Amino acid sequence: MNTINKLNAMKKSLVVLALAILLMPLTAMAQTDIFEKYSNSDNVTYASIKPKMFQMLAGIDIETDSKEAQEYMKMVKSITSFKTLATDDKNVAGDIAKWVKARSGSLEELMEIKDDGVVVKFYVKEGRDENFVAELLMFVNGLDAVTKDLDVNVNGKKRGMESVLVSFTGDIDLNQLSKLINAFDLPGGKELDKKKK
Repeated sequence: MNTINKLNAMKKSLVVLALAILLMPLTAMAQTDIFEKYSNSDNVTYASIKPKMFQMLAGIDIETDSKEAQEYMKMVKSITSFKTLATDDKNVAGDIAKWVKARSGSLEELMEIKDDGVVVKFYVKEGRDENFVAELLMFVNGLDAVTKDLDVNVNGKKRGMESVLVSFTGDIDLNQLSKLINAFDLPGGKELDKKKK
């Protein structure tokens, strides 16, 4: 009787282990899909720029001999994805923070900025060499402390801002990164410029 109980317990353990292994890919998918999860949420401002848009931008003729402008346009053309989420909802912000923490294990932290309760973190996935990144993830948290008095309206509804998540993928030149961040008017561009010098 005791042996039968041990066998049943072992069977249950094996079933639980098998289920855990089967659910691991689903957990990984859930972690990589935070943008999809909140893309239609009323509590989130979501933007996604598709590769075609970057190709169109890169296709604009630059009437300049400036090597710097040409390098910048080359980098713009190399971007395959730009996605952003912004929210004032504390629960959504908490969910995004958990996702970033889980995701950051497979990325390298490039920089952290703390100022007046706002925390900005940059994470990267190295690209073809140390001067290029295949992915840039930027997470800004605690914005409510500095934006609560601003009169920001989205679709006629007053909006605050607690967290912003930005993801770029492509073949991104780190030397051009601060220009890109400044072009999108995102925090941290000036700090990246200083770090580069």
